[in-house]
Amino acid sequence: MSLQKYINAHSMPWLALFSTSATLLCCALPILLVSLGMGASVASLVSNMPWLITLSEHKIWLFSVSALLLLFSFISLFRPNRSCPSDAKLGHLCQKSQVWNRRILWLSLIIWGIGFFAAFLALPLQIWFDHLFIGVSA
Repeated sequence: MSLQKYINAHSMPWLALFSTSATLLCCALPILLVSLGMGASVASLVSNMPWLITLSEHKIWLFSVSALLLLFSFISLFRPNRSCPSDAKLGHLCQKSQVWNRRILWLSLIIWGIGFFAAFLALPLQIWFDHLFIGVSA
């Protein structure tokens, strides 16, 4: 395996984790804080980090790009005929890095799912439950 392929195969899960963390920051964290009655904390957070507003304005693009990165990571980690070097020391390191990359990938998937739920499903579900159980009209 060439050095460039090795770097690409091992950096993709980290890139996916970074992008999914951005989805969590833009969408899930502010919704959680407001739900807990900490609206002033959200206002302070946005005033100190104004780039969060830009992320939330472009959340469809953010989630799409992070989903593609997760897909590429998944394909690169679980593709058929993936093998480690035959050298014992390098083979052990390769197996160890694959285990950690899989853990990072699954953590990224969980973070992406939480962010997706908070950004796209939480409000429609709340409105639906309000109409269903309380009978609130729009």
